[in-house]
Amino acid sequence: MTSEILSSKTTKLFILLGGFFVTNALLAEFIGIKIFSLEKVFGMDPLAMTFFGVNDLGFNLTAGVLLWPVVFVMTDIINEYFGKKGVRFLSWLAVGLIIYAFFMAFLAIKAPPNDWWQSLSGVRDDPTKSLPDMDLAFSRIFGQGLWIIAGSVIAFLIGQMIDVFVFQRIRRITGESKVWLRATGSTLVSQFIDSFVVLLIAFYIGADWPLTRVLAIGVVNYIYKFSMAIILTPVIYLAHFYIDRYLGKELADQMKAAATAQ
Repeated sequence: MTSEILSSKTTKLFILLGGFFVTNALLAEFIGIKIFSLEKVFGMDPLAMTFFGVNDLGFNLTAGVLLWPVVFVMTDIINEYFGKKGVRFLSWLAVGLIIYAFFMAFLAIKAPPNDWWQSLSGVRDDPTKSLPDMDLAFSRIFGQGLWIIAGSVIAFLIGQMIDVFVFQRIRRITGESKVWLRATGSTLVSQFIDSFVVLLIAFYIGADWPLTRVLAIGVVNYIYKFSMAIILTPVIYLAHFYIDRYLGKELADQMKAAATAQ
């Protein structure tokens, strides 16, 4: 029975796409605690944009945004071949595993540190890189606030559901043509909602930030996500090419038709 399941191209494709989807969603949550300067990546001076009266805004982004565009591209690919049921299943699975991962991280944080481990927090060859408290560093990295976790999870679910809806609606209007329109269009709409929901929950409700600052940062984040959605559009076509080649035209067409009929 196991060999029959694993010999199915459809099953193997779903496992591959689903595994990559869930891994990226989970990893984005954990690395999201780091803030980096996008301008400095390219050797540029930070920009000084102004939105909603908030000045000196630059592309200071969480490291999680490096992966979220990939997650939404994966959403569109899964939606193309497995429909909204496939995307919803993987979205709820990702959320469940994210909550489980943070719960286990919470238990690890609460576990009392070993004295020997604490004493090894420094770098033997370079004392200047020593960490005064290894357990505190561990807690700060893995112990994200409940409002941030809640905001990211809720925004992820809402974004996924909107992405699925817009994707299928455009597909019914355009048919099998214009892959770029349904993939990029659904991502742009869902990323817009995601960009503001997570900030509103995590920082407007959870940290009492001024609404103007939340909206301004949301605009900056969306500009980045909008740009990435456009840049990654060719990846959609490349993925379609290799998946259709792997499945064969007949099976690929059958899966796409079944996905649209859901």
